[in-house]
Amino acid sequence: MHLPLTFGLLALLTGVVLVLRLLWWKLPPGLRKGVVVLACGMVLIRVGSIATQWTMTSTRLNAVICWLAVAGYEILLARFSLMRPRWLTSISAFVLLTPLIGSTLIIPLTRVFDWSAADISRLSGPYILERSPWDTDGAGNSGVDMIVFYRPPLVPFLRHTSQRASFGDDECNPGDAWVKVDPEKRMVHFHCPAREERKPPLDVILPLR
Repeated sequence: MHLPLTFGLLALLTGVVLVLRLLWWKLPPGLRKGVVVLACGMVLIRVGSIATQWTMTSTRLNAVICWLAVAGYEILLARFSLMRPRWLTSISAFVLLTPLIGSTLIIPLTRVFDWSAADISRLSGPYILERSPWDTDGAGNSGVDMIVFYRPPLVPFLRHTSQRASFGDDECNPGDAWVKVDPEKRMVHFHCPAREERKPPLDVILPLR
């Protein structure tokens, strides 16, 4: 999952932001204002993407947007830590920085190093399916995330998350799982065949969002 590279780049980014913090008051006022506005914009783009479930079709471009949001967030924390009283704002900024190492935020960042082609296939109408294999620890359970996106015909570089399901190899056979979309009934059917004869297959039927 490219975790060492991700943590290394994150540490480098944090070091650059710390240098920027040390030089902050030596920068021209206009440049300082521009950096803050740019940082706010990068964070708001990512927050808006999460809130609306609209992303880019390119997985790597989405990862770049995540990295820009992290950079903007760290810049805003650096600026916040320069406010008075500095001992309090510095401690608060450090505490607010710790969520960046959580798996929820780290995993999207690792995808910037993944140069393998995304497994994307077309479904009914303007819907597409992306299959994302996962492995818990390299030796434990593995599986696949199946995400159905709506891709507008006029703007094919954008996509909206319509529904998703995840299957692990401890419960079924995710390698042969399939998805069927019914645009008229606004439903999506996820099917994962049984791993063993005695176990039933898994079927998940969810409404399209």
